[in-house]
Formats: sequence, C-alpha cells, structure tokens
Amino acid sequence: MTTTATNRPPHTLIILLGPTGVGKTELSLRIAAHFHTFILSADSRQLYQELPIGTAAPTPEQLARVRHYFVGTLSLADYYSASRFEEETLALLDELFLSHPVAVMTGGSMMYIDAVTKGIDDIPTVTPDIRAALWQQYEAEGLAPILAELKEKDPQHYAEVDRQNYKRVIHAVEICRLTGRPYSSFRTHTRKPRPFRIIQIGLRRDREELYERINRRVDQMMADGLLDEARRVYPMRHLNALNTVGYKELFRYFDGEWTLDEAVEKIKRNSRVYARKQMTWFKRDPEIHWFHPSEEAAIIRCIENAIATTSSE
Repeated sequence: MTTTATNRPPHTLIILLGPTGVGKTELSLRIAAHFHTFILSADSRQLYQELPIGTAAPTPEQLARVRHYFVGTLSLADYYSASRFEEETLALLDELFLSHPVAVMTGGSMMYIDAVTKGIDDIPTVTPDIRAALWQQYEAEGLAPILAELKEKDPQHYAEVDRQNYKRVIHAVEICRLTGRPYSSFRTHTRKPRPFRIIQIGLRRDREELYERINRRVDQMMADGLLDEARRVYPMRHLNALNTVGYKELFRYFDGEWTLDEAVEKIKRNSRVYARKQMTWFKRDPEIHWFHPSEEAAIIRCIENAIATTSSE
C-alpha cells in the first residue's frame, strides 16, 4: 500500500529470516548494531530457558552485545502460541518504537513470522481441560480416532490439513470441542494492517553449503553439551515444546532404540528436512528480498533504500 506524507508509517520492522543453520544470528547482531536497535527473536523454541544449546540460542556474549527479547523467557511447562506471540510482539513494538525508529526481528519459525507480518485469525484460546483430555487421548489411542473426529466435525479442514502433523490435527479438534463449530469457520486468512513498515530480508545458501553448515552445527551442539541438556529435560519429554529436532532423537537414544551415532545422524537429517520445509514456506512470499548472508553491505543498502522510498511516497 502506498503511503502519503500524512499516513506513512514512521517506524520500520526489519525481519531477517531463513532456514535453520543459514547464519541469521550473527548477521542480525550486525544489522541491529548498524541501526542502533534491539532484536526480537522469532524462534518458537528459543523462548524456553532450558534449551539454549539445542535451539542455537544467542550466547551470553551475543546477548550482551545487543538487547534481545523473547529469548529464554519461558519454562518448558508454559503454554505459548503464535497468536500470543503476535499479541505480545505488537504490544512490545508499540513501546519500543517510542525510542527506536527501527526494530530487528530474526528467526525461522514460519508461523511466528506470519503472525507478525500478516496476522493470526482470531481463534479462541483452548481451555487446559480440553487440551489435557485430547493429549491424553492421543497418548493412549494414537491419532486415528482424533482424525476420525475431525473428519466428522470439520470435513473441510480434514481435507486440507497435513494428517501426519498431529499437533495441527489435535489443535483443530480442540477448537471443535471448545466452540461446537468447525475449526475452518475461524480461518478467514484476512491480512491485518500494521502501523509500521515491514522489510523482510531472506537469507539463503546453496543446498550443499547449507547442509554442510547444518551437519557441522549439530556436531558443535554435541560438543557443547546437547546430550546432557537433553538428558536434563528427558523427564518432561511429553511436553509439546520438546517434540523438536535435536531432543526427540536423543530421547530415542535414551530409550535404547538407537545408538548415539544413529541419533546424531537423525538430528542432522531431520534438521535438513526442516530447512527444506522452511524454504518452501518462505518462497511463497513475494515480499521477501533474498540475499546470501555474505552480502551484508547489499542487505543494508536494500533496507535503507526501502525506508527512504516509503518515507518519500
């Protein structure tokens, strides 16, 4: 949308996104320093304070360089969602834009980024008793009866949903039980306006280069103590936050199903699969400007040109 001198957005949110392992963290620090601002993490697992190694959370040294938000702010038992992230991010930006004209957000959680850039449909919050009942049913009976319930109560969403993604299936049935309405009736896909300009910068590498970085990063995580970190949270493995690459594979090692070498290779493979899913998701958005992470100067110019262009329209 074209802005005018009277309604142009005075503030800018820069979003640095891309697949796992591409190199977002260090570049985000330099971009934030260039614009003398802070960083908001859009990583749905870096929120949890118990998982710094497996989520590649910013190190204490990196946190000291630039003020971060949404890093290590929750405990594993805390419930969180993309909808809550949208609400809390918008409230935080309202406050921080009072003293900073530019903000930087970085991460690879697709739903969290979409929540900020496009908005989440207004779907009711599920009550703890309904959530607990459905997860107990899933653990006891598997996904089949829950899929059958979704097919009966919301055939439209049943036809569209990834039926292997049990979290999405369960959530849809939660809403059906809570409201007595089909989950699909809440999904309007209406984009919400934002009172600030958004500039999305995507980072990408050649597949072989990215995969090699992912493999090396997993080895470094193991060297940094991922095994011990996973062992500490193993008693809480039933929590949704731990259904995450890096932990679920090591849990199977603890269970005696895989050797440690097998678990590590599975972490690498599943990280590569997740990176492909991220790129597929992000490539659907034509508003993303794509760069190799080494093109820092070009990225800065792109951001500054976008700010100048929209400010003069």
